[in-house]
Amino acid sequence: MKRAAAEILCEYGPFEGVKHVHGVTFDGETVWLAAGDRITALDPASGETGRSIDVAAHAGTAFDGRRLFQIAEDRIQKIEPATGEVLDTIPAPGGGGDSGLAWAEGSLWVGQYRARKIHQVDPETGEVLRTIESNRFVTGVTWVDGDLWHGVWEGEESDLRRVDPETGEVLERLDLPPGAMVSGLESDGADRFFCGGGSSGKLRVVRRPQKARRQST
Repeated sequence: MKRAAAEILCEYGPFEGVKHVHGVTFDGETVWLAAGDRITALDPASGETGRSIDVAAHAGTAFDGRRLFQIAEDRIQKIEPATGEVLDTIPAPGGGGDSGLAWAEGSLWVGQYRARKIHQVDPETGEVLRTIESNRFVTGVTWVDGDLWHGVWEGEESDLRRVDPETGEVLERLDLPPGAMVSGLESDGADRFFCGGGSSGKLRVVRRPQKARRQST
């Protein structure tokens, strides 16, 4: 397993009215932060927050290219970002113990915090298609270039882990500084990870290691 200190590129926040960042996603231009009773838009270029969508947002957030998905206790909401309308809901696999959320390969990937699991979920029905075991509490989940990464948060320690999507084996680990918690994780599709900062109300940007990227040349 490769192991290194996480390189924090910058921090955003804390933001007015955001006491806790529960989940994070990125739609190619805007970072969306789950803040308990709403999802708030953040411009990563300026660091300024914009409009909010008033929906329950208790854990992970994801974007499928058109819609937002948001964990709200025991369900996952499908949301139209332009209007904030909740279009549909499916059951969350943890029944209220879910944390991270990501979209990849036509599926939702749901972190289950205390159960230390990641579930591949059918976005239409909520059916669990596959389960990956972790040996730490799972927070954020993201895919980038065919690699599955997830955040962990246990005690006062957090790290980002690249894992084998079949076995859950940890292949690479980036350790965050003590007290820098990860409560949501999303890749920008390139060299940055957006990491929710839990009760700090911050968003941290961590560099994705060069060797972890898959070159298409």
